[in-house]
Amino acid sequence: MQSTRIWVAAALAAAVMGGAPAASAPARNQPAVTDLGAAANVAGQSQMSVTVSLKLRDTEQMESLLQAVYTAGGPSYRKFLSPREFAAKFGPTSETIARVTRHFQKAGLQVAQITGTHLSVAGSAAAMQTEFGVQLHAFEVAPTATSSGFRFRASTGAPQIDAEIADAVQSVDGLDTRPRFRPHLAHSIAAQSDGRLIDLPAAATPNAANPPGSFTVTDFAKHYDVNPLYHAGVDGKGTTLGIVTLASFTPGDAYAYWQALGLNVNPHRIHEVQIDGGSGPVSDAGGSLETTLDVEQSGGLSPGSKLLVYEAPNTNQGFIDAFAKAIDSNAADTISCSWGEWEFFDLAAQGNVVIDPVTGTQTSSLQAEADLFAQAALQGQSMYVAAGDSGAYDDTGFFTPPSWPIRKGSVVLSVDDPAAQQWVTTMGGTTLAGPQTFAISSTQNLTINIPTEQAWGWDYLIPLCTDLGFDPLSCGIYPGGGGGGVSAYVPLPIYQFGISGIRNTAFGQTQLDYSQTPPAVVGTLPGGFPGRNVPDLSLNSDPDTGYQVYYTDDKNVFSIQTGWGGTSFAAPQFNGVTALYNQALGHRVGLINFALYELARFGTAYQGFEAPLRDIKEGDNWHYNAHQGYDQATGLGVPDVANLLRALY
Repeated sequence: MQSTRIWVAAALAAAVMGGAPAASAPARNQPAVTDLGAAANVAGQSQMSVTVSLKLRDTEQMESLLQAVYTAGGPSYRKFLSPREFAAKFGPTSETIARVTRHFQKAGLQVAQITGTHLSVAGSAAAMQTEFGVQLHAFEVAPTATSSGFRFRASTGAPQIDAEIADAVQSVDGLDTRPRFRPHLAHSIAAQSDGRLIDLPAAATPNAANPPGSFTVTDFAKHYDVNPLYHAGVDGKGTTLGIVTLASFTPGDAYAYWQALGLNVNPHRIHEVQIDGGSGPVSDAGGSLETTLDVEQSGGLSPGSKLLVYEAPNTNQGFIDAFAKAIDSNAADTISCSWGEWEFFDLAAQGNVVIDPVTGTQTSSLQAEADLFAQAALQGQSMYVAAGDSGAYDDTGFFTPPSWPIRKGSVVLSVDDPAAQQWVTTMGGTTLAGPQTFAISSTQNLTINIPTEQAWGWDYLIPLCTDLGFDPLSCGIYPGGGGGGVSAYVPLPIYQFGISGIRNTAFGQTQLDYSQTPPAVVGTLPGGFPGRNVPDLSLNSDPDTGYQVYYTDDKNVFSIQTGWGGTSFAAPQFNGVTALYNQALGHRVGLINFALYELARFGTAYQGFEAPLRDIKEGDNWHYNAHQGYDQATGLGVPDVANLLRALY
């Protein structure tokens, strides 16, 4: 891979090389919001709804059944449940649902059951305040140069659940409507420099038709050995792909992308499912490019599949409701999502944590998500999520380090949600091999050689930043890389038991907010916790060896954009690959994690000419090093798609 770039020296000091474009979610450095007062008195905020997630029954039996369903040779192997069967076995009883419904109705609220485990509760803001023991205020965020202004509602304090129903309620989502989640996509160093870093034509690799930064699904198919499936007539026919997203898109962009690649697709294959009113109009700042690439990548790799795109508002309630619809309808065989936030916020955010007044215990959206993903796995639905693009420090998407060297407490080892969930497959990132040559002046070039596919961590660009007089933070490369690490809240799943390389959480991880003087303690993560390790698998995600996207922006201008990457590519890509597997096998793969870790456990993951996985042993994600076997930089490595299919038979 040959890539040549020229820095424009006169503008170096002004270059900004950050991560993904700003999404709707407020960051620590955004302007302060204006409190508009009580939500009941603000237009558009006086009436509202929340989603109440109810607790499952017999969760120990559910986890035992999950293991049995994915244990080859056992009597329950691949005997997936229907949504009705899941609700009958593990959902709340009809008596519990009726009891909770009556309670809310007595409070003057309207109740509708939307899935076997979820209720929609609607009414006035005043009634909600009384019911949940909170004060609801409306807030306004002023427009910025990169995003439009918006209003949101938030509660003061954690909701209190009445003792009459506390034993039945898992979480309440919708009291807080702040946009929280970010898309896990990133732009190349060159693309972020506003023309100050000029890309010259780069040569394509022997394994790709296009140059790095302009790769397509056809290049992916060559590199990761998908083509044998196509040659065997496998194109995803008879399968359905699902995309869960928080931004709208222009379907014509995906059709144009597939047509340009010569893919034969049904012109009516995309079906948009609007959740809670949908995601609104196309928005560059709101993440519409994310949805666009999700559809282009997954649908491009599985051109015979139908696509269901579940579009929800960027709120906790929208996120839960979108997954609930995708899972309870059971229409999509395999699903991907490329949005998330630091798991600490899903645990600690006011408005989606509920307190049992009897026991004082807290539950949150983390557990509500876990219940949904367990249902998906038992139904045979595959679920792929992006690990994030902030390396080992997912918190930096919300707390920007104030200076270099990094101060103690300005970052903590942290992971993303839903990437940290047990019953999903979490996709990390790599950088493809080859020299990258930078012309840093008219007389001086710098070549950085990547000898083999390695863990994506932009610390390999430190020599470039040093030559240009920048530290990694001001240069914008820190902590860009594939997300990975250990969950501080989600326990180690059974399929990771006994796997060499699995770690517990590190000690001494206290997050400080340096925007305050003196720095305020945000929270301390538990040390020594045997948590879920992520990622599971990885794929090329480095924008500097990344992809092109066909995109119509919010000004209705179409362009073919290059230099895009992020683990948000890896999730929909393997979503598409799994649709191919489903067709080839004649049944749903479901949660692939059990099969992947069995390969590692029995020493067959990397052996022989037809090895299903390729171990990534070089690179890092700013903390965790890639090495032999499982690691928190690339998981189990990268797949050989054709060989992995053979291993799944």
